[in-house]
Amino acid sequence: MHAHTKISLVHISTPVFSLAMDRQLSHKKSLSCFFDEDFTEDQSPSFQHLSKHNQNFLARLHGTHFYPDTSPMMSQSPESSWSPSPSLTPSHPSLLYCCISSLRRDGDIYSLTVFGDLVLTGSSSRRVYAWQSLDCHAKGYIQSSSGEVRAMQVYDDMLFTAHKDHKIRIWNMRTCSGSFRARKVLTLPCASHFKSFICRSVVPHHRLTANKPITPQHRDIISCMAFYYVESILYTGSFDKTIKAWKLSVKKCIDSFVAHGDHINDMVVNQQSGYLFTCSSDGTVKMWLRVYGEHSHVLIKVFSFHTYPIYALALGVSPSQRSFLYSGSSDGCINFWVQEISTHYNHGGVLEGHQFAVLCLVTLDNLVISGSEDSTIRIWRREKVRFTHECLAVLEGHRGPVRCLAASLQDELVTSFLVYSASLDQTFKVWRVKLLREVKKSPGRHSNGDDDTEDTNSAGCEPSPVLSPSWVKKKLQCRSLK
Repeated sequence: MHAHTKISLVHISTPVFSLAMDRQLSHKKSLSCFFDEDFTEDQSPSFQHLSKHNQNFLARLHGTHFYPDTSPMMSQSPESSWSPSPSLTPSHPSLLYCCISSLRRDGDIYSLTVFGDLVLTGSSSRRVYAWQSLDCHAKGYIQSSSGEVRAMQVYDDMLFTAHKDHKIRIWNMRTCSGSFRARKVLTLPCASHFKSFICRSVVPHHRLTANKPITPQHRDIISCMAFYYVESILYTGSFDKTIKAWKLSVKKCIDSFVAHGDHINDMVVNQQSGYLFTCSSDGTVKMWLRVYGEHSHVLIKVFSFHTYPIYALALGVSPSQRSFLYSGSSDGCINFWVQEISTHYNHGGVLEGHQFAVLCLVTLDNLVISGSEDSTIRIWRREKVRFTHECLAVLEGHRGPVRCLAASLQDELVTSFLVYSASLDQTFKVWRVKLLREVKKSPGRHSNGDDDTEDTNSAGCEPSPVLSPSWVKKKLQCRSLK
């Protein structure tokens, strides 16, 4: 039932890096205490409790619905409307990667997140599936009353999901005896939120395309989430151009404001400072901060390096607690900013290589992983002293735009990690990446860094990714992805 696809090993020179991550603050406590533990609606069954027939014929996507008589996984060589991409020629010997699992679906996967040794996928269906991270073995699913899960966040034992009905559902997740089960504990907003609620506008009205009253519930797709666990605040961003802040301890929306002049596509929050970063199709990245002692948020800074739509954000933090903000835009570039002091961020440079829009970004220590409309995934390494970046690898295998990414550390001692990717070619892949010890520094290409740093030659990849011919044709016919 499982479709596995092997990709040829590629080697690239790089040293071993440390992936020790500060996952949470010392005063962290479980979010379960905020919710009613007796709430039992929309519980998800364990796969061990399903009949043998249902285990073999699990529901799959068919349009926007699931049907119980078909399988979510197809044969090893499924038919596809995308043309295969030719292979890049490997040229360096110290980074190993391969695709260890490949899952074919009959629908687009909109969101990915990692929960322990499981990876969760959200799509146009009403189910969020849990898969074993290595072999994509199905472990269970979450059933909800509304589908099209565009955004997900995990913290501790809680999962936040955004749905087609523009509501947020919060689930308590647990694993026992190798099975996965989840129970819904809250849906936001509640009916009481709609009484005497006021929304603030923090951008000039002339920049808005519509001036409609705004309620605690989003009026369009919830495209992104960020959870600030220090204050237990869940932030949501939407195509309706608003940001909403939900205080979980009181189960209410405490602030709602118009943040951008176009769709909000992604957001990240700095857990150390509380700064919230958002990006939009209006071509800007904005930094927000909650007013001390109040619920309202204020605009701190606008990053407007160019006017291209910005689809993805990622935040990296160095061992010295200096943060690096990355943004991926429709021109295929990744801009990054380096935190100097407090709220001051300097533009550090541009990572170039992708031919079409950068749709997703994730960070692991000093690594940046980017997924693009050009069907490739790139792994970049940030130098820890001079902040220059080099492309370590181009992961090929998808035949369509890479829509979402996630990553998790597998073995810190040998610097091995897993990358999960989902594409509009309706496939979900798991990649194993291993970094070996540096043997010899190799000359190569490098990206732009700070203006006051000297140039350095470092190992790099062929800068032009290989594109799926059919996608190039589609792209030329219609330049707009969304």
